[in-house]
This record gives sequence, structure tokens and C-alpha cells, in this order.
Amino acid sequence: MRHYALIGEKLGHSMSRPIHEAIFAAAGVDADYRIIEIPRDRFTEETRQLIATLDGFNVTIPYKQDVIPYLETIDEHARMIGAVNTIVNRGGKLYGYNTDFFGMKTLIESIPLDLSGAKVLILGTGGTSKTALAVASDMGAREIVIVSRRTTDKTVSYEDACALHTDADIIINTTPCGMFPYPDGNGERAGTPIDLSHFPALRGVVDAIYNPLRPNLVLDARERDIPAEGGLLMLVAQAKESAEWFTGSVIDDSQINNIHQALQKQTENIILIGMPGCGKSSIAKELARLTGKEVVDAD
Repeated sequence: MRHYALIGEKLGHSMSRPIHEAIFAAAGVDADYRIIEIPRDRFTEETRQLIATLDGFNVTIPYKQDVIPYLETIDEHARMIGAVNTIVNRGGKLYGYNTDFFGMKTLIESIPLDLSGAKVLILGTGGTSKTALAVASDMGAREIVIVSRRTTDKTVSYEDACALHTDADIIINTTPCGMFPYPDGNGERAGTPIDLSHFPALRGVVDAIYNPLRPNLVLDARERDIPAEGGLLMLVAQAKESAEWFTGSVIDDSQINNIHQALQKQTENIILIGMPGCGKSSIAKELARLTGKEVVDAD
């Protein structure tokens, strides 16, 4: 049996294990997959220990750049982006790859959005922002503006984005703002990183957040009839390419949609709202029978 894992600092929200288990099963690979949280102050020690026990591992926030010194070499996308999310152990030597590029591009194309000639605003400056920049450039964006909390020679502030870049065609959110359990702000639209009313030309929104399935930025866009999607498909697509590097096998792209749809079915809930005695409980029991979901009565 082969042994793989995801390493990161805080992984309580991660869906990587069921995704990789489904991919391995589809590919007929005998492998297990673990979720390993590593505190910042133990990163060096624990990473060295893991190298000896794993055939490969994925890397997420905040270690996508920290792992690079451990690697024998990195692939073209990882070098261009400056971040690694997939590492393969070959005879004790580590090889790094970036599959987030494939995941982000797959998500954008699935909506579908054409970035050719578009003005793109990218919210955030972390590793996923660098991926979005590389993908937008690859897809032919005319202009790319990086939006940050601080103005620098490479970024604009959110205030300036809303005032000076109202002609944006596409917004890509790569910040954690809006991620469960909505740490940034309160209220009905808590955790929305930017007010979409400032962008009348907007024709697409991409949000890398996958928990919740439909972040508030996506809900805001859809209320305005703007095509928008959260990041679950990106997560599945990058995992599929990671599994190909892990196993050396070609895995059909159809598995991306198969696993994505299965995860949506597992994680989406049905909420019934109505006056007492209108039949909510009876309908809920029938829906539970049809879907296999648990009934929770909030009366």
C-alpha cells in the first residue's frame, strides 16, 4: 500500500481525504490518505519525519513556499507561480509540482468564462493569488489588477479597486474572506470581500473558497445574474492531477465531474421553511427516504 497525506497548519475544513480516496478507488490504486496538521513552530521537524514515511503529499496554507528548499526540483508551473502543492517521493528525493494551475483553469472553463481580452481583478496576494495570476495570463487576460488591503507598487487597495477599476470583467477571490465559519464580519453578507455593485461590467466571478459550497460572494453575483462558482471543482481537479503525479497513472478527466457531483450531493442540504402544521415534517421524512439525508427539526 502507498501512503499519502495533506499537510497544512489548520485543516479542520479540508475535503481532500474523501476526494483522494475516491480518485484512488477510480484508478484502482491501493493507497491511503491522511490529513496532518503541522503547527508553524514544528514545521521543519515534522516535515523531515514525514519525508521518510510518505510516498507523496499535498501541501496547503501556509507551507506552499516553505517546502521548496526540501525539493530536488520543481516543475514549470511551480517555478512560475513560486508555490508547490504536490510532492512526490522518489527514492528519498522529493519532486515538487503545482496542480493548482490546472484546478483553477478547469474551474474557470467550467463556468464557462472567456478571459481572452478581459480585465481581471484578483483579490488577495497569497499563493492562490499567484496561481490565479498565472492562469489569467495564460488565458489571455488583457489587464490583471491585484487587490490587497495595502497599496504597493504591485497592488491596489480595495477602495481604489471600487473607485478606479469599475470596468472589470472578471473578479477572482483568492482570500479566505467568506470561508466557514465566516471569521470576517457579521450579518447577512458576512465575509464578502468586495461590493459587486461597483462593477457594472462584471460578467463572471470565481471564488477559490469551497466551504461553504456557495460563498457569499458567489451568492451576491448570482443575485445579479452574473455567472459565478465556488472552489470545490478546483479542489477536485487539482487533486486529480496530484494523483496522477503520485501514481504515474493517467486518470480520465471525467472523474473530476463524477467526484464533484458526488461531493455536492453529500454536502448540500435541503431546508424547509413554513408555518406550523403545513407539512414540513412529513415532507422532510420523505426527502430523507429519497436522499438518505438525516432529518433535523429546528422547532
